[in-house]
Amino acid sequence: MTSRYLLPALALIVLVLPTHAADWPQFRGPNRDDISAETGLLKSWPKDGPPLVWQAKELGGGYSSLSVAGDRVYTLGNKDKVSKVIVLDRDNGKPVWSAEVGPSGGNLGCTPTVAGDRVFALGQEGDLVCLEAKDGTRVWHRNLIKDFGGKYGGWHYCESPLVDGDHVIVTPGGKDATMVALDKKTGETVWKCALPLKHTEAGYSSVVIATVGDVKHYVQLLNGGVVGVSTDGKPLWQYEKLGPNTANIPTPIILKDQVLAVAGYGKGGALLKLTADGKDVKVEEVYFKGELTNKHGGVLVVGDHAYGDTDDQGAPYCAEVKTGKILWKRKGDDSKGRGSASVTYADGRLYFQYQNGVIALVEASPEAYKESGSFNVKTDGNAWAHPVVAGGRLYLREGDSLFCYDVREKK
Repeated sequence: MTSRYLLPALALIVLVLPTHAADWPQFRGPNRDDISAETGLLKSWPKDGPPLVWQAKELGGGYSSLSVAGDRVYTLGNKDKVSKVIVLDRDNGKPVWSAEVGPSGGNLGCTPTVAGDRVFALGQEGDLVCLEAKDGTRVWHRNLIKDFGGKYGGWHYCESPLVDGDHVIVTPGGKDATMVALDKKTGETVWKCALPLKHTEAGYSSVVIATVGDVKHYVQLLNGGVVGVSTDGKPLWQYEKLGPNTANIPTPIILKDQVLAVAGYGKGGALLKLTADGKDVKVEEVYFKGELTNKHGGVLVVGDHAYGDTDDQGAPYCAEVKTGKILWKRKGDDSKGRGSASVTYADGRLYFQYQNGVIALVEASPEAYKESGSFNVKTDGNAWAHPVVAGGRLYLREGDSLFCYDVREKK
């Protein structure tokens, strides 16, 4: 082919190939903060909501959210007393493969973590698996109870593994190996950390990374409170005012040298100040506010403000991060949404997914709760899975179905 025809042909190839500019490879996104970098999205929705691209059915039960990486979507479902990682085609929602994790229990479900050509998932009975992303072949398996003496609460395990470099970080709970690091390639134990908490049971939160001064470390919310662990497995700090609890679920938010940690069941929230002292880290309470509760819908921070549901009341709030002051709280007649509200953020808007299946688009503003549209996704149970915005699409897990909507602005 001559150069006269080659360039137009190449241009055509670029246009027709599917593009996936934005991935969401783990629970709460690339930085585990539920903040999407997406732009060019709809600022308001039509009456019936944005257009549906596809719907996948028969995924199984549970409240797993999803990860989006490359041309695939990853979630977890419970079916016939077994938990499985389920992988769908990103463009059309058709099944690609599924792979067993272990027995189901507790009726929850982690969100799989995708790291390169591997997928990591934790089952409710402590089965941690590493799978090949291409076809679901099992690479290795560990069990947090049998291998580490792990201890969990009433709803078993529901943590999404953290992949950090060559290591996988998870929280078995228990007094001997409260948090562990495993070799990503082999599953072999790298270190075990015994945390000096009174209540060492695993919560339902997921580990995040904080760096203070030159000290990189891991932050986690357990049943006994919030903790910091060094990258070589040494306890650094702990804050126990958020524990013990019926269930500690929300993932902490790292704000440079501060941590915003909240818990539900009427517990409250705290802003913590971290200070490096050589290889150690000291923790100081900036404030504790009983109003900053959140059960399992998650909290996120945009600029100087935090947004999340009040416990599981379906009453989202906006709070000033530096003071913890509530600036607004949704009133009952402001939305058709009812019950617990999970939240994510993209392009100036909050996406609230209510327990009754109502999805609301809300301006991320400290002024007031103001919807820019809402619609209802049929659900036969509680819609508790966290929504995801990636690649111009909104993904909603509702029971055993996954819905994909186009939320891009039309040019």
